[in-house]
Amino acid sequence: MPDSLKARLRSDMTAAMKAKDSLRTATIRMLMAAVQTEEVSGKAARELTDDEVLKVLAKESKKRGESAEIYTENGRGELAAQERAEAQIIDEYLPTPLNDAELVDVVDTAIAQVAEEIGERPGMRQMGQVMKAATALAGGKADGSRLSHAVKSRL
Repeated sequence: MPDSLKARLRSDMTAAMKAKDSLRTATIRMLMAAVQTEEVSGKAARELTDDEVLKVLAKESKKRGESAEIYTENGRGELAAQERAEAQIIDEYLPTPLNDAELVDVVDTAIAQVAEEIGERPGMRQMGQVMKAATALAGGKADGSRLSHAVKSRL
């Protein structure tokens, strides 16, 4: 297996420190801390898989976006810009998000899979099953709210 995502973060942080890129260094350091926190949460410390690391990074990116919106609403442009800059760095590590057409394809495929399992076209009562299938198919390239909105509109 090529370098893990964690190893990539570590080497990128070293490179950012050597380049004296303080924003990138601080952002990656914060990501490493978030990953470490996740690793020691729960009953036993463990090494996260790349998929689990991606979930942590997606959560951190979403937090930055929400913070930037709040800062913008309160007229704190410089803080909003800082949050957006951090989010951009985090997003470099995340898979490219699905566009709307790809999202619809994922949802339609998930609906077809569930229909095959239950022998009929799923309705709103089977939304959980469809969401589970769609989440697996999307593979972290679409957040839950976008997925659930797409599933609701297609069911």
